[in-house]
Amino acid sequence: MTVAEEILIIKLGALGDLFQAEGAIHDIRLRHPDARITLLTGPAYRRLMERCPWIDRIETDPRAPRWRLDKMLDLRHRLRSVPFAMVYDLQNVARTAFYRRWFLPRTPWSGTAPGCSHPHRAPNPKRIPSLERLAGQLADADVPVVHTPAPDLGWVAEDVSGILADADVVAPYVVLLPGSSARLPQKRWPGYAALAERLIARGVEVVTVPGPEELDLCRTIPGKTLTAGRWLNFTQLAGVLAGARLVIGNDSGPTHLAAHLGRPTVALFGSHMAARLTGIDRPWVTCVEVPDLAGLTVDRVERIVADHLDGE
Repeated sequence: MTVAEEILIIKLGALGDLFQAEGAIHDIRLRHPDARITLLTGPAYRRLMERCPWIDRIETDPRAPRWRLDKMLDLRHRLRSVPFAMVYDLQNVARTAFYRRWFLPRTPWSGTAPGCSHPHRAPNPKRIPSLERLAGQLADADVPVVHTPAPDLGWVAEDVSGILADADVVAPYVVLLPGSSARLPQKRWPGYAALAERLIARGVEVVTVPGPEELDLCRTIPGKTLTAGRWLNFTQLAGVLAGARLVIGNDSGPTHLAAHLGRPTVALFGSHMAARLTGIDRPWVTCVEVPDLAGLTVDRVERIVADHLDGE
Protein backbone atom coordinates (compact mmCIF):
# COMPACT_ATOMS: atom_id res chain seq x y z
CA MET A 1 0.00 0.00 0.00
CA THR A 2 1.42 3.39 -1.00
CA VAL A 3 1.77 5.85 1.87
CA ALA A 4 0.52 9.34 1.02
CA GLU A 5 3.02 12.18 0.99
CA GLU A 6 2.70 14.34 4.11
CA ILE A 7 2.61 18.13 3.71
CA LEU A 8 2.42 20.75 6.47
CA ILE A 9 1.03 24.26 5.98
CA ILE A 10 1.50 26.78 8.80
CA LYS A 11 -0.99 29.63 9.06
CA LEU A 12 -1.74 30.52 12.66
CA GLY A 13 -3.94 33.63 12.23
CA ALA A 14 -5.28 36.26 12.60
CA LEU A 15 -8.64 35.51 11.01
CA GLY A 16 -8.32 37.94 8.09
CA ASP A 17 -4.82 36.64 7.32
CA LEU A 18 -6.12 33.08 7.33
CA PHE A 19 -8.87 34.02 4.88
CA GLN A 20 -6.33 35.69 2.59
CA ALA A 21 -4.28 32.48 2.51
CA GLU A 22 -7.20 30.38 1.20
CA GLY A 23 -6.11 30.64 -2.43
CA ALA A 24 -2.52 29.76 -1.55
CA ILE A 25 -3.71 26.68 0.36
CA HIS A 26 -5.77 25.73 -2.72
CA ASP A 27 -2.69 26.03 -4.94
CA ILE A 28 -0.64 23.89 -2.55
CA ARG A 29 -3.34 21.23 -2.78
CA LEU A 30 -3.15 21.30 -6.57
CA ARG A 31 0.65 20.97 -6.36
CA HIS A 32 0.29 17.92 -4.09
CA PRO A 33 -3.01 16.35 -5.21
CA ASP A 34 -2.46 12.96 -3.54
CA ALA A 35 -0.81 14.18 -0.35
CA ARG A 36 -2.27 14.29 3.14
CA ILE A 37 -2.15 17.98 3.99
CA THR A 38 -2.03 19.15 7.60
CA LEU A 39 -2.73 22.75 8.60
CA LEU A 40 -1.15 24.10 11.77
CA THR A 41 -3.35 26.95 12.97
CA GLY A 42 -4.77 28.59 16.08
CA PRO A 43 -7.26 26.63 18.23
CA ALA A 44 -10.00 29.19 17.53
CA TYR A 45 -9.92 28.30 13.83
CA ARG A 46 -10.04 24.49 14.07
CA ARG A 47 -13.77 24.09 13.37
CA LEU A 48 -13.68 26.64 10.57
CA MET A 49 -10.73 25.07 8.77
CA GLU A 50 -12.07 21.55 9.16
CA ARG A 51 -14.56 22.63 6.47
CA CYS A 52 -11.78 23.62 4.06
CA PRO A 53 -11.82 21.23 1.08
CA TRP A 54 -8.05 21.58 0.55
CA ILE A 55 -7.06 20.33 4.03
CA ASP A 56 -7.10 16.76 5.39
CA ARG A 57 -6.04 17.29 8.97
CA ILE A 58 -5.74 20.08 11.54
CA GLU A 59 -3.09 20.57 14.23
CA THR A 60 -3.45 23.48 16.63
CA ASP A 61 -0.82 25.75 18.11
CA PRO A 62 -1.89 27.83 21.13
CA ARG A 63 1.25 29.97 20.65
CA ALA A 64 2.38 29.44 24.22
CA PRO A 65 5.42 31.39 25.49
CA ARG A 66 8.64 29.62 24.59
CA TRP A 67 9.54 29.29 28.26
CA ARG A 68 6.59 26.89 28.58
CA LEU A 69 8.76 23.92 27.81
CA ASP A 70 5.88 21.50 28.33
CA LYS A 71 3.90 23.20 25.54
CA MET A 72 6.92 23.46 23.26
CA LEU A 73 7.79 19.78 23.76
CA ASP A 74 4.20 18.76 23.11
CA LEU A 75 4.08 20.68 19.84
CA ARG A 76 7.47 19.34 18.79
CA HIS A 77 6.31 15.79 19.50
CA ARG A 78 3.13 16.26 17.46
CA LEU A 79 5.00 17.72 14.49
CA ARG A 80 7.80 15.19 14.57
CA SER A 81 5.36 12.29 14.74
CA VAL A 82 4.49 12.88 11.07
CA PRO A 83 7.15 12.42 8.35
CA PHE A 84 6.49 15.70 6.55
CA ALA A 85 7.99 15.87 3.09
CA MET A 86 7.53 19.65 2.88
CA VAL A 87 6.52 22.59 5.08
CA TYR A 88 4.89 25.71 3.63
CA ASP A 89 5.26 28.39 6.28
CA LEU A 90 2.65 30.98 5.29
CA GLN A 91 2.99 32.73 8.67
CA ASN A 92 6.67 33.67 8.31
CA VAL A 93 7.33 35.12 11.74
CA ALA A 94 10.03 34.62 14.36
CA ARG A 95 7.95 31.93 16.07
CA THR A 96 7.71 29.74 12.98
CA ALA A 97 11.40 30.27 12.20
CA PHE A 98 12.03 28.92 15.72
CA TYR A 99 9.93 25.87 14.85
CA ARG A 100 11.99 25.20 11.74
CA ARG A 101 15.25 25.43 13.64
CA TRP A 102 14.30 23.39 16.69
CA PHE A 103 11.44 21.14 15.62
CA LEU A 104 11.93 20.25 11.93
CA PRO A 105 15.46 21.35 11.00
CA ARG A 106 15.94 18.75 8.24
CA THR A 107 12.51 19.05 6.63
CA PRO A 108 12.29 20.95 3.32
CA TRP A 109 10.77 24.33 4.18
CA SER A 110 9.25 27.17 2.16
CA GLY A 111 9.28 30.62 3.72
CA THR A 112 11.54 33.31 5.13
CA ALA A 113 13.07 31.32 8.01
CA PRO A 114 16.89 31.52 7.98
CA GLY A 115 18.44 28.45 6.41
CA CYS A 116 15.24 27.09 4.89
CA SER A 117 15.49 25.02 1.71
CA HIS A 118 13.02 27.07 -0.38
CA PRO A 119 13.52 30.69 0.67
CA HIS A 120 11.16 33.44 -0.38
CA ARG A 121 13.67 35.76 -2.02
CA ALA A 122 11.71 39.01 -2.18
CA PRO A 123 13.37 41.91 -0.34
CA ASN A 124 11.30 43.32 2.53
CA PRO A 125 8.44 40.81 2.00
CA LYS A 126 6.30 42.40 4.73
CA ARG A 127 6.07 45.55 2.57
CA ILE A 128 4.53 43.59 -0.30
CA PRO A 129 0.72 43.28 -0.50
CA SER A 130 -0.25 40.03 1.18
CA LEU A 131 -1.61 38.18 -1.86
CA GLU A 132 1.42 39.16 -3.94
CA ARG A 133 3.68 38.02 -1.12
CA LEU A 134 1.97 34.63 -0.93
CA ALA A 135 2.14 34.25 -4.71
CA GLY A 136 5.85 35.08 -4.71
CA GLN A 137 6.58 32.58 -1.96
CA LEU A 138 4.78 29.77 -3.78
CA ALA A 139 6.51 30.61 -7.06
CA ASP A 140 9.87 30.43 -5.28
CA ALA A 141 8.86 26.94 -4.09
CA ASP A 142 7.88 25.84 -7.63
CA VAL A 143 4.16 25.83 -6.85
CA PRO A 144 2.07 27.01 -9.83
CA VAL A 145 0.11 30.10 -8.80
CA VAL A 146 -3.52 29.92 -9.92
CA HIS A 147 -5.87 30.67 -7.02
CA THR A 148 -3.58 32.60 -4.65
CA PRO A 149 -4.46 36.05 -6.09
CA ALA A 150 -8.21 35.45 -5.65
CA PRO A 151 -9.24 33.57 -2.47
CA ASP A 152 -12.71 32.05 -2.69
CA LEU A 153 -14.44 31.41 0.63
CA GLY A 154 -17.73 30.10 -0.65
CA TRP A 155 -17.13 26.81 1.22
CA VAL A 156 -17.20 28.65 4.57
CA ALA A 157 -20.85 29.74 4.47
CA GLU A 158 -23.66 27.65 5.90
CA ASP A 159 -27.42 28.03 5.50
CA VAL A 160 -28.62 30.71 7.95
CA SER A 161 -32.19 31.10 6.74
CA GLY A 162 -33.46 29.94 10.15
CA ILE A 163 -31.31 32.47 12.02
CA LEU A 164 -32.52 35.30 9.76
CA ALA A 165 -36.15 34.24 10.12
CA ASP A 166 -35.90 34.02 13.92
CA ALA A 167 -34.60 37.61 13.99
CA ASP A 168 -37.25 38.82 11.50
CA VAL A 169 -34.55 39.88 9.05
CA VAL A 170 -35.97 40.36 5.57
CA ALA A 171 -33.73 40.50 2.51
CA PRO A 172 -32.28 42.64 1.13
CA TYR A 173 -30.27 43.70 4.16
CA VAL A 174 -27.07 45.63 4.91
CA VAL A 175 -24.56 44.28 7.44
CA LEU A 176 -22.54 46.55 9.72
CA LEU A 177 -19.35 45.13 11.25
CA PRO A 178 -18.33 47.68 13.91
CA GLY A 179 -15.77 45.53 15.73
CA SER A 180 -12.11 44.64 15.37
CA SER A 181 -9.45 43.24 17.64
CA ALA A 182 -9.93 44.58 21.18
CA ARG A 183 -6.16 45.15 21.26
CA LEU A 184 -6.43 47.67 18.42
CA PRO A 185 -9.25 50.08 19.26
CA GLN A 186 -7.85 52.59 16.76
CA LYS A 187 -9.17 50.30 14.00
CA ARG A 188 -12.79 50.91 15.07
CA TRP A 189 -14.80 53.67 13.42
CA PRO A 190 -17.11 55.32 16.00
CA GLY A 191 -19.88 56.31 13.57
CA TYR A 192 -21.84 53.07 13.09
CA ALA A 193 -24.79 54.00 15.33
CA ALA A 194 -25.37 57.27 13.47
CA LEU A 195 -24.93 55.54 10.10
CA ALA A 196 -27.46 52.87 11.09
CA GLU A 197 -30.02 55.53 12.03
CA ARG A 198 -29.66 57.19 8.64
CA LEU A 199 -29.89 53.91 6.72
CA ILE A 200 -33.00 52.84 8.62
CA ALA A 201 -34.54 56.22 7.85
CA ARG A 202 -33.96 55.40 4.17
CA GLY A 203 -35.89 52.15 4.60
CA VAL A 204 -32.80 49.92 4.66
CA GLU A 205 -32.81 46.72 6.75
CA VAL A 206 -29.72 47.01 8.98
CA VAL A 207 -28.08 44.03 10.68
CA THR A 208 -25.10 43.77 13.03
CA VAL A 209 -23.28 40.51 13.76
CA PRO A 210 -21.17 40.78 16.95
CA GLY A 211 -18.38 38.55 18.10
CA PRO A 212 -17.96 37.90 21.83
CA GLU A 213 -15.95 41.13 22.24
CA GLU A 214 -18.57 43.27 20.48
CA LEU A 215 -21.90 42.35 22.07
CA ASP A 216 -22.16 45.55 24.10
CA LEU A 217 -21.03 47.66 21.15
CA CYS A 218 -23.64 46.21 18.79
CA ARG A 219 -26.43 46.73 21.32
CA THR A 220 -25.85 50.49 20.93
CA ILE A 221 -26.43 50.35 17.16
CA PRO A 222 -29.98 50.58 15.76
CA GLY A 223 -31.19 47.68 13.68
CA LYS A 224 -31.25 43.94 14.31
CA THR A 225 -28.43 42.15 16.10
CA LEU A 226 -27.88 38.51 15.17
CA THR A 227 -26.59 36.33 18.00
CA ALA A 228 -28.58 33.06 17.70
CA GLY A 229 -28.76 33.10 21.51
CA ARG A 230 -25.04 33.72 22.04
CA TRP A 231 -23.02 34.74 19.00
CA LEU A 232 -22.60 33.35 15.53
CA ASN A 233 -19.71 31.08 14.67
CA PHE A 234 -17.55 31.74 11.61
CA THR A 235 -19.61 29.60 9.23
CA GLN A 236 -22.89 31.20 10.36
CA LEU A 237 -21.33 34.64 10.03
CA ALA A 238 -20.25 33.72 6.49
CA GLY A 239 -23.81 32.64 5.70
CA VAL A 240 -25.16 36.02 6.82
CA LEU A 241 -22.51 37.93 4.86
CA ALA A 242 -23.03 35.83 1.73
CA GLY A 243 -26.63 37.03 1.55
CA ALA A 244 -25.93 40.70 2.27
CA ARG A 245 -26.80 43.49 -0.10
CA LEU A 246 -23.79 45.44 1.20
CA VAL A 247 -21.29 45.05 4.04
CA ILE A 248 -19.66 47.99 5.87
CA GLY A 249 -16.86 47.20 8.29
CA ASN A 250 -13.50 48.04 9.79
CA ASP A 251 -10.21 46.34 8.93
CA SER A 252 -11.22 43.07 10.60
CA GLY A 253 -11.50 39.37 9.86
CA PRO A 254 -15.26 39.50 9.17
CA THR A 255 -14.79 42.37 6.69
CA HIS A 256 -12.10 40.39 4.87
CA LEU A 257 -14.45 37.41 4.87
CA ALA A 258 -17.15 39.49 3.17
CA ALA A 259 -14.66 40.66 0.55
CA HIS A 260 -13.49 37.12 -0.21
CA LEU A 261 -17.10 35.95 -0.43
CA GLY A 262 -17.44 38.40 -3.31
CA ARG A 263 -19.91 40.69 -1.53
CA PRO A 264 -20.03 44.46 -2.18
CA THR A 265 -18.06 45.83 0.74
CA VAL A 266 -17.05 49.22 2.16
CA ALA A 267 -13.91 48.77 4.30
CA LEU A 268 -12.80 51.57 6.63
CA PHE A 269 -9.07 51.92 7.31
CA GLY A 270 -7.18 54.22 9.67
CA SER A 271 -3.41 54.56 9.80
CA HIS A 272 -2.74 51.13 11.34
CA MET A 273 -2.42 49.34 7.99
CA ALA A 274 -2.59 50.34 4.34
CA ALA A 275 -5.45 48.62 2.54
CA ARG A 276 -3.21 47.61 -0.38
CA LEU A 277 -1.11 45.45 1.94
CA THR A 278 -4.04 43.44 3.27
CA GLY A 279 -5.38 41.67 0.19
CA ILE A 280 -8.85 43.19 0.58
CA ASP A 281 -8.55 45.59 -2.36
CA ARG A 282 -10.83 43.78 -4.83
CA PRO A 283 -13.02 45.26 -7.61
CA TRP A 284 -16.18 45.01 -5.49
CA VAL A 285 -14.55 46.51 -2.37
CA THR A 286 -14.40 50.25 -1.68
CA CYS A 287 -11.55 51.00 0.71
CA VAL A 288 -11.84 54.27 2.62
CA GLU A 289 -8.47 55.27 4.09
CA VAL A 290 -8.03 58.15 6.54
CA PRO A 291 -5.28 59.13 9.00
CA ASP A 292 -7.63 58.75 11.98
CA LEU A 293 -10.96 56.92 11.95
CA ALA A 294 -12.23 59.21 14.70
CA GLY A 295 -12.16 62.02 12.12
CA LEU A 296 -14.06 60.12 9.42
CA THR A 297 -17.49 61.76 9.16
CA VAL A 298 -20.78 59.93 8.98
CA ASP A 299 -21.71 62.15 6.02
CA ARG A 300 -18.79 60.83 3.98
CA VAL A 301 -19.50 57.19 4.71
CA GLU A 302 -23.22 57.68 4.07
CA ARG A 303 -22.47 59.16 0.64
CA ILE A 304 -20.32 56.17 -0.29
CA VAL A 305 -22.94 53.72 0.97
CA ALA A 306 -25.71 55.58 -0.86
CA ASP A 307 -23.75 55.39 -4.11
CA HIS A 308 -23.58 51.60 -3.71
CA LEU A 309 -27.27 51.21 -2.87
CA ASP A 310 -28.48 53.63 -5.54
CA GLY A 311 -26.25 52.00 -8.16
CA GLU A 312 -27.72 48.52 -7.78
